[in-house]
Amino acid sequence: MHDAVALARDLIRCPSVTPIEGGALDLLQSTLEGMGFTCHRLPFSAEGTPDVDNLYARYGTARPNFCFAGHTDVVPTGPTESWSVDPFAAEIRDGVLYGRGATDMKSAIAAFVVAVQRMLRDKTPEGSISLLITGDEEGPSVNGTKKMLQWLTENDEDIDICIVGEPTNPTRLGEMMKIGRRGSMNGWLTVRGEQGHTAYPHLADNAAHRIVDMLRALTAEPLDEGSDHFQPSTLQISTIDVGNPTTNVIPGEARATFNIRFNDLHSSAKLTEWLHKVFDASIGDGGKYDLHIEVMANPS
Repeated sequence: MHDAVALARDLIRCPSVTPIEGGALDLLQSTLEGMGFTCHRLPFSAEGTPDVDNLYARYGTARPNFCFAGHTDVVPTGPTESWSVDPFAAEIRDGVLYGRGATDMKSAIAAFVVAVQRMLRDKTPEGSISLLITGDEEGPSVNGTKKMLQWLTENDEDIDICIVGEPTNPTRLGEMMKIGRRGSMNGWLTVRGEQGHTAYPHLADNAAHRIVDMLRALTAEPLDEGSDHFQPSTLQISTIDVGNPTTNVIPGEARATFNIRFNDLHSSAKLTEWLHKVFDASIGDGGKYDLHIEVMANPS
């Protein structure tokens, strides 16, 4: 019998930062095959995005098919000096498991796998049990779940019930019930000015100054206060960069990226219109910018 904590630690020790598989799917596949699951590795690719490996595993062939959906990929760790532990060491301190992916969501995968193993020890399910595990949840989300669902349809694999192991109950099981999902969209803002020397600012157009004003306007007010079924929408700036290695050069270009998680009070089209309105009003006279938007999902 596997131990859930031990399996979670083994999964965390796999450095599966999107789009790298990092050994996490290999470990999960070998564990599930040892339990009698039939496993399918599903690598997908698309132009402009990295190749991603995925895993679909099923025990049994009858219906209903009870599926656990999740992901083994994790976000980057950031500067390791900001961690009190090695992010991939899966260290336990005072009864708490630390590591990248411990919460989102390798521990959930381990708990489900071990729960199924214990159940199979005592009885055979009347239907089937399956796992739909992607390696592209934290990345562009192009070569993951959507293409896996297409593969299921093409191969007559039906899912009747699905549970997702995301950490949506912060303090206790059942604390929060989800009946839908928020929308998500990413924005890449590029502001163009005129490079110059800091000693002669009147001969330059500081793109950094312009982008600061634009981002301040973007975050000045909340998007909403929430809807009947969703929490308030959020906008988070994730990067700001001018690519300037010196202290005496006024940057001619500045870039920022941001993500909006939005509820059913908005649509991606309306939010895009709002973004342009805010940027047009805040960039200042003579300013120029480009805005690229990618919509990952709309509220549903």
